[in-house]
Order: sequence, then C-alpha cells, then structure tokens
Amino acid sequence: MSSFILNVIGKGAEPALFASLGSDEAIVLSPGHAFDLPVGDPAALVAARALAGAAPLDINLVPAANRRKKLLIADMDSTIINCECLDELADMAGLKAKVSVITERAMRGEIEFAGALRERLALLKGLSLEALERVWRERIRLNPGVRELVATMKANGARALLVSSGFTYFTARVAGAAGFDDHQANVLLDNGKALTGVPHEPIVGREAKLVRLEAEIARLGIGAQDVLAVGDGANDLAMIKRAGLGVAYHAKPVVAAESDASIVHNDLTALLYLQGYRDNEIVSA
Repeated sequence: MSSFILNVIGKGAEPALFASLGSDEAIVLSPGHAFDLPVGDPAALVAARALAGAAPLDINLVPAANRRKKLLIADMDSTIINCECLDELADMAGLKAKVSVITERAMRGEIEFAGALRERLALLKGLSLEALERVWRERIRLNPGVRELVATMKANGARALLVSSGFTYFTARVAGAAGFDDHQANVLLDNGKALTGVPHEPIVGREAKLVRLEAEIARLGIGAQDVLAVGDGANDLAMIKRAGLGVAYHAKPVVAAESDASIVHNDLTALLYLQGYRDNEIVSA
C-alpha cells in the first residue's frame, strides 16, 4: 500500500499525463477534474509539478492515512468570502487605498497584525454603523464551493468552525449563510451610531486562532491530525501549521510556502478532493 497520495485538481486533469511516474492506477474523484495517484516516494510531487508545467492544476501530496478530517477550521476574509471586510468598510469612508496597503502588508507577515488592526480601525473612527450593513449587503459574497465543503464535511461527522481576525458582525452572518457550527472574531466597538475606532481587547489574531484550534481538539477528543485548517494570510499560519492538513487557499506566498497543500486554481470544493471525496459524495448546498 502506498504511503502517499498525489492529488491533482483542475480542468482537464488526466492521469495519463503522469503515467511516467510509474505509480498504481489512478483513482478518479471527478472525471476530467480531480484524481488521486497513490505513490510511495514524496519526491513524486516535484516530478508531477514538472510534468504539469504551466497547466492550471493544483497538485499536492497528502498522506494516504486519515484523510477525512473531523474538524474544519477556516479563516473568513478572502478565504470563505470574496473580500477583506475592513478594506470594504474603509471604502465607505473613502480610505480604501490607504487601509488596503496596511492590510496587504499584515497578510504578508511584513508587519505585526494587532498593531495593523488598531491603526486601520483608528482611521475609521466615526464611520456610521450603516456602513456595516452596506458592506454585508453589497460587497460580501461567499466564495464558490464553501457551502458544499461545509455541508459535506458535516454530513460525514465533522465540525465546522469559522475563526477570523475580522469582525463578529460579519462572521455571524457568514457562518449562518455557509452552515458553520460556530464562529469567533473581533468585536467592533461603537457608541450606538458610529465606530469608536478601537477594537475590543484582546484581539483575535494568529495566536488566538491556534488557541481555539487546540480547545476544539480537546473538546472533541480528537488529534491535530484530524483537523483541516485553511486560510490565506500570515495570521493563519499557526493554525495551518498545527493542523493535520493545513491548506493555503489563494494565499500569500509566505503562507503557501509553509502549508501542507496549496490551492491556487480551484474553488473550495478542492478541499474535499484533497480528503479523497468523490463527486457522488459531495452534498449539494
């Protein structure tokens, strides 16, 4: 039995392209879109990516054992949804260009996250609470595949948790729309009419995400190997590196470099194929 699975996802994914690797027969998960190739040598990953060249395929190597996870812990902004909520709030104040530069640097790990959050919120002091509703209604969309990801994992006994360095105003709504069991994020402080420009302390950042992951492991009586963590920014790295399957999803380079798997070309259903789910097992949502 092979120790590893070479997982290939993308339009036109065909096992024949990798026949020279000399591995066992491929297991088709989604015809023309996703398959598994059992391999014994982890060096097969480098060889497979070389064979694929510039083809828009996500190729990753995962252990053959314990593929289906019991806990999904996910970042929200730019992972589960299409945008950075704070940047969109800044747009309402005419400050998106200034704020988004700070956001990008924080997500790349170039500056400390908590300080960056305080700096950005200070710029939004006095922003009307109506702006939050406008951002939710006009700007936020669930990323493709998230409902299927959550529904399928939950149908197979997993728990789904949204842990964000964003804000509970949005995580509560996103969690409900996507089907997550619970959510955690920062609390925006206001005076009843507008934002005060300061966050509730302590700030939910990199370490808080890891702490929540550890707490869920203990509560569920599972191991870190039973966890799938996914995110795109530097503040997701602690939970991604702790999880049995840590996935960089359309992520910053620093995150992709340190994750078990990276999804660049596909939507969130790719996280199901990484776990070995077939099309006929995916729950439509």
